[in-house]
This record gives sequence, structure tokens and C-alpha cells, in this order.
Amino acid sequence: MFEKQKIKNLMENYPLLDDIKMSKTVLWLNSKKEKKQPSFEQFAFEEVVDAEQRLKRFSSYIKAAFPETKQFEGIIESNIKEIPSMRKWISERCESGFTGNLLLKCDHALPISGSIKARGGIYEVLKHAEQLAIENKLIDYNDDYAKLNEDAFYRFFNRYKIAVGSTGNLGLSIGIIGAKLGFQVTVHMSSEAKEWKKHLLREKGVEVIEYSSDYSKAVEEGRKQAALDPMCYFVDDENSKALFAGYAVAALRLEDQLQEAKIKVDADHPLFVYLPCGVGGGPGGVAYGLKKIYADNVHIFFGEPTQSPCMLIGMMSGLHDEIAVTDIGLSNQTEADGLAVGRASRFVGKLMEPILSGCYTVEDAFLFESLKEMWKKEHIFMEPSAHAGVYGPIAVIKKGNSYLEQNNLQMENATHLIWSTGGNMVPEKQKQAFIQKRYNELVE
Repeated sequence: MFEKQKIKNLMENYPLLDDIKMSKTVLWLNSKKEKKQPSFEQFAFEEVVDAEQRLKRFSSYIKAAFPETKQFEGIIESNIKEIPSMRKWISERCESGFTGNLLLKCDHALPISGSIKARGGIYEVLKHAEQLAIENKLIDYNDDYAKLNEDAFYRFFNRYKIAVGSTGNLGLSIGIIGAKLGFQVTVHMSSEAKEWKKHLLREKGVEVIEYSSDYSKAVEEGRKQAALDPMCYFVDDENSKALFAGYAVAALRLEDQLQEAKIKVDADHPLFVYLPCGVGGGPGGVAYGLKKIYADNVHIFFGEPTQSPCMLIGMMSGLHDEIAVTDIGLSNQTEADGLAVGRASRFVGKLMEPILSGCYTVEDAFLFESLKEMWKKEHIFMEPSAHAGVYGPIAVIKKGNSYLEQNNLQMENATHLIWSTGGNMVPEKQKQAFIQKRYNELVE
């Protein structure tokens, strides 16, 4: 915990913390954002290109192991689509109305594990599996990787272990792909994780270790236990470059999708992207890739619950993982389990300093209101966490005039992209509970 004097100094230096501490919805604009293309020592774009190529090598295996991906030729990707009825609903909540195009990036419908975590989590496990198989001379890069679906490879991978700490969706992606390959998988799950996610993992043969504390503790314990076992590989959500690279591949594919849809992105046609944010890896990877492609023509905002704005306070203060939301009196309690993170990744936060346009906070009540409206108006089901993205255009249009004016943005030509994060793995009973009940009934 921080000393009282240190907190007092932070409050004086960053007045927005007063509103954040009182759980008000805020929009923070990043003064460190650069117009020029930033250069990074800690991560290279070549790693993203390498990730895309590796995922292509594994596409034949994915197609063989997961029949639901056959129509996608083993590529794990989601569509973009217009949501006209929700556009009207969002516009009604913007004080000055809504102009421009509105799209939804449908990661709630990703095959295999149904969330944005599918790309990064599955990618890191595949990268580890490839390394083991090549080191043991079981495959080479020119092979048809469909052979990894054979029993001999399952028995080989079963000698090895994989572990991860998670609030839910990363654990699902690691658990599902890891168990399918044959690895012994352990998921260390924090108190926010939903019971249905734990149940699904156990059904897949994954060991789930539950903690009464939050995400950071689950990751810490998972990291410690994995370090004691030389056969165990730990997927580090806070620091993994492989995860980050897997997430960033989505930006390359989005570029193709926007071109196919004949949607321009340039100085006169800005692209706004709104991403729900927990520890930061998933949205950070996407943001990194988009910045590399679109430079200053893309404007990226992260959305966080009012009780869990770890990336916002970490980046605003410059303290990153040295400050937790509980240090300023917030509870880190939210129904958006994937975003219930009290301390952000320093690795991601530092990378985002010259890239991110800003962060905003959203109330849990809005997440459930938006969930019901998205289902009613568009017949699309997204987890509560995903609806932090829906609030993005509202936050920016209502509170971001200074940013829009400073950057001289032509909003009538803008494209707003809401990045969904999870949904299609939710059991029907839980879906109906979300859709039919009021927010206060769900959290009582």
C-alpha cells in the first residue's frame, strides 16, 4: 500500500484522480502520445510478422483439431460488421450526436475460445509446441502441421506442462488449446473468474486452482509454482512478448478487412478504436499493430470499469505496475471479470505511452444496459466486459472535444470501431440471466 503522503501528492499532481477515486466516469487524454511513428527497444514489429507466419503454418493443424474452423481454413479470425440499431442507441447518448461510420469487431464470435484472448493465448501455446517439436526433431518448418493432431504428438506433449494466471478468458484459450495438444495445463484463477469458465476448463481436463484474492495474486502464485518445475512453461500475461505478438496480428487482418469493405483510413478519414482493457496485453497488442499500420490516422482508447482503471492510473501517473487501484481506495470489484485487474502491465503501459490516445472509465450498470440493448437490437450477445468498448464513442464524443479540436479531426468522415472481447462461449443459462435480469439483481 502507498503511504498517505504519497497518495496526497498524487492527488495534487493529477486532479482527475479525485473523480476516479469517487468512481465517476472519466476520460483521460494521453499527453505523451506522439504523432510520429515511435521506435521501441523492447518489442519489434518483426515479431508480429513472425507470429502471422507461424499461425499460417499451424492452420492445417487448427483445421484438423477444431472442425469448427474449417470454413476459415484454420485461421482464427472474426468479422467486422455494421450495427445500425446500436449506432442510433449510442448516438442518443452522445450530447452532440454521432457522426461517421460505426463498426463492431466481432471477437465475441472467434472460434475455439470465443474472445480476443484466442489469438494471443492460442498463439503462445502453438509457438511453445513448435519449439519443443523442432528441438526434438519431430517436425521441421516445411512439414504439414496437421500431423501434430496425431496420438504420437499428444503423448509427446503430455510430458510437458503449461500454466497461466487468469481472470477467465485467457485461461480458456490456454486451457483449450493446451489440453487439445496434450499438455498438462494448470490455470490459476482469481476470485473474479466465473464458475462456468472454471467448469468448462475442468471438463477439458485442465487443472484449475482457485484463489480468494485478485488477478495479480493468481499470476504471482502461478509464476512461482511454474518456476519450481523445469517441465512447466508459464504464460505470463503481464510480460509476455509472444502473447503481445499474437494479439497484434489482429491489426494486420483488420487492415485487409477495412480495405475489402472499401473503408478509407487517412488524415481526412480517421479511425477510432475502442478496446476493453484489463492488464493490457490484448488491447495493447492490437493498438501497437494499428499504430504501425495507420500512424497518426488511428486514435485508440482503452475502456476500464470505474472500480478497476489500472491502465489509466498507471499511465497517467507514470508508475505503471507500481500503483494499484486499491492504493487510491477503489475496490477492484466489477462484474466485468476480464477487466477486474488492479495493477496494469508495465511492459504494455510503457509501449502504449507514445501510442494510446487515452483511457476512459465505464460503470457496470452501463455494461448490462448495453448488453441487453445489443441483444435486443442486433441479436448479438457479448460478455459484460466487451461492452466497455461500446461506451467508447460516448465517452470520446461527450468529453473529448479538446482532443478532437487539437487534432483537427473530420468526424463526419470518421470510422468508429468497437472491439468486442468475448461472448459465444457463455452457456445459454448464463446468457439468459444476463439478458433478462436487471443489473442490480445480477450483483446482489
